[in-house]
Amino acid sequence: MDAGVAALLGAAVGSFSTLGAAVVNGRTQARTQHAQWRRQYRRDAYAAYLGALHDRDMAMDAILKALQAASPDLAELDRTVQHFITRARDVHRAAEVVIIEGPPSIVEAIDRIAEASSGLSEVMQQMVKAARAADTSERMEHSATASVRERRLYRAVSEFRVQARGVLGNAD
Repeated sequence: MDAGVAALLGAAVGSFSTLGAAVVNGRTQARTQHAQWRRQYRRDAYAAYLGALHDRDMAMDAILKALQAASPDLAELDRTVQHFITRARDVHRAAEVVIIEGPPSIVEAIDRIAEASSGLSEVMQQMVKAARAADTSERMEHSATASVRERRLYRAVSEFRVQARGVLGNAD
């Protein structure tokens, strides 16, 4: 084999090796960018969900505050209930995005939040109904139940935060 042919074959092999390395590097880069994009999208979805939960909780606090009065202003109570309903719908919309993005551990955490929220909403509905009927006979019991369910909701939200940090790789 002559030196020119050997050099040409060497250059061809080197070119193919470089091309192969570039393809592998390109695929790795694409996977890394996709993972970063997915992480950022999940982060944004989780943050939007937590923000919606916060806004809904503030609306819930307004209802509980309105119910503390000896004789609640029913018009004000109706306004706070409507505001709460709007914020609860925002939570459901934000939850749908998080559920789509997953993973299953996050979906399970959202289910626990929804269950705790439902329990608290149920007692709040009883409290509002009693206020409209001017029935104070179960006020102490309702308040105690609401307090227990509020703590359960807080624990569920805290658990969601831990799960979200783990999914996003921030579980320090």
